[in-house]
Amino acid sequence: MYKHLYKRFLDAHPDQIHFACHSHHYWPDATREAHLQYWDDSCKYVDNKWNHIFSTKVPQAQKLIAESLNLSHPEQIVFAPNTHEFVFRLLSSLNWDKKLRILTTDSEFYSFDRQINRLSEMSQFEVVKVPTLPFETFHERFEAAAKSTPWDLVFVSQVFFNSGLACDIHRLVKSAPSDSLFVVDGYHAFMAVPTDLKALESRIFYLAGSYKYAQGGEGACFLYVPPGTRHRPFHTGWFAELSKLSAVGNEVGYPTDALQYAGSTMDFSALYRLIASLETFKKEGLSVTAIHKHIQNNQKVFLQELEQKKHPLLNRSRLMALDLDHHGHFLTFDLPTTEDCQKLVQGLDARGVHVDSRKNRLRFGFGLYHDAEDVRSVIERL
Repeated sequence: MYKHLYKRFLDAHPDQIHFACHSHHYWPDATREAHLQYWDDSCKYVDNKWNHIFSTKVPQAQKLIAESLNLSHPEQIVFAPNTHEFVFRLLSSLNWDKKLRILTTDSEFYSFDRQINRLSEMSQFEVVKVPTLPFETFHERFEAAAKSTPWDLVFVSQVFFNSGLACDIHRLVKSAPSDSLFVVDGYHAFMAVPTDLKALESRIFYLAGSYKYAQGGEGACFLYVPPGTRHRPFHTGWFAELSKLSAVGNEVGYPTDALQYAGSTMDFSALYRLIASLETFKKEGLSVTAIHKHIQNNQKVFLQELEQKKHPLLNRSRLMALDLDHHGHFLTFDLPTTEDCQKLVQGLDARGVHVDSRKNRLRFGFGLYHDAEDVRSVIERL
């Protein structure tokens, strides 16, 4: 029922069913016009482009994101081309002159996990990773670790990229020391799982972007910074001087809003696409709750049809989803070996179904451009 929003992508792949949209989502047609509009605005404004972007486009994007997450302070949202920039900027706001203790999980995305693994080779970093499995006891184990000792940084995903399992961030925040920097990676939840951050907006940093379910493509990531934050990250850029507090001489001034976490020049065409995507959903009356319901209905059809298929590997016994009401928009199967996984990925690809995997975990992603007939077709090709 929403295929009309994705005509260009669907027409470009008429013989393929794209079931890897948790990795790279199809873009709504409106994003193409937005991409062209960025070129036209660059032509129109030339040297005044930054003024137009920061006075018009940035507030527009901030407002749309804040509405989706129920945040009271849109101005507390800052943009960067990727989440790794924000990860390292957050780390650089800590006091590196002392031993730094970081609590996280064993299922964080590479933008954080690779960086923290490298830093853990340095003597002043102590990193503790709580296993997400078995998920039935994850919250209790994470809470116990959070309460056990002071932490400089607590970092956890809202939806884990390698399983689709969703945690209760409201619950976990309560267990963390009040003086710790608490960061939620919401990339696999933003515009997929209904999220209300009102009760947490004075406590957490929230990290996400447009590459997944916001459907604007790569290059537009954002960080929500709690009001009252006064940090001086040493990984900083000239965008942080756009506010009222500019550097004087050799003094490095920092703004009091989210721009204290700003970097430097980026390609804002991604922000144009993100705005177009979010505005499209708004015009269509597609709230995150409505999107989530559509996906859940297709996931239920998938599991019902799969149960009848009696597949030797893809069955409920290997499904990592515990409860679709506390789960992301992809279903993950934990297979015996990586080889088993790759054979299925390649076999489905040969039959026109694109899925993806992480080691021995096979992932089926569900998007707005799928209907029940697409789901049944995927099961038939198994």
